[in-house]
Amino acid sequence: MTVVIKLGGHALDRVDAEAPRLVELAADVCALRDEGVLIVHGGGPQIAELSDRLGVSSHFTDGLRVTDAETMRVVAWALSEVNLAVTSALVHAGLPAVGLAGVSGGVVRGAPAGPAWGRTAQGVTVEPAALVALVGASWIPVISPIALASDGGVVNANADTVAGAIAGALGARALFLLSDVEQLRADPDDPASALAHVTGADITRMLASGAMRDGMRPKARAALDAVRAGARRVVVGDGTRPHALRELLAGQGPSTEVVA
Repeated sequence: MTVVIKLGGHALDRVDAEAPRLVELAADVCALRDEGVLIVHGGGPQIAELSDRLGVSSHFTDGLRVTDAETMRVVAWALSEVNLAVTSALVHAGLPAVGLAGVSGGVVRGAPAGPAWGRTAQGVTVEPAALVALVGASWIPVISPIALASDGGVVNANADTVAGAIAGALGARALFLLSDVEQLRADPDDPASALAHVTGADITRMLASGAMRDGMRPKARAALDAVRAGARRVVVGDGTRPHALRELLAGQGPSTEVVA
């Protein structure tokens, strides 16, 4: 069975060769060598840093980056650097990782969300044949969320959304959403409302009520889409913790498990 891992948020604050979280991730993934493993990454901190350096303003709606043509170029540049760093960390640890953009092989597809959103992707779908072939040959794909658009261009897809779509398409044993969020909350302003276990129906209600907002909305939608499409479970956890993946695989540490 396949395991999909999504890295994002401040879990990717550092992406240099000695970044502790990447070194630890590589060590933790070694324990999964007998299973199929795919990694999807974001790059919010790197996109923000590069945007500031180039004087390109960023805007978000419902937790998603509004992506005009100039921002799309910044996103592609920043995500390529993150992809290289994650792939390099895994290869250095002796793992057979291969870096890909979602557009590679037409694996991830999406449509531009409209004039107000620019090249932000909507309607993300996955054509998993290339991923199945790679995982079947014991490769570990490392995927950036740059998707192929119907007009032949590229669009900026949310990494959580891409990870959820891939996990669902592959019927993954588990999807681990690792960022800087420990758990989903029934009330986003109340840490005491953290949830250890929720169902797809619970998430549907929280999305409708507004309990999931900002960057938590795409994460919750990704978890919901994954379990509805065939992933066995989704685990939301804090990827900034040392050896976060190993901890979550062992059922330790704060997290939220999502099941159908």
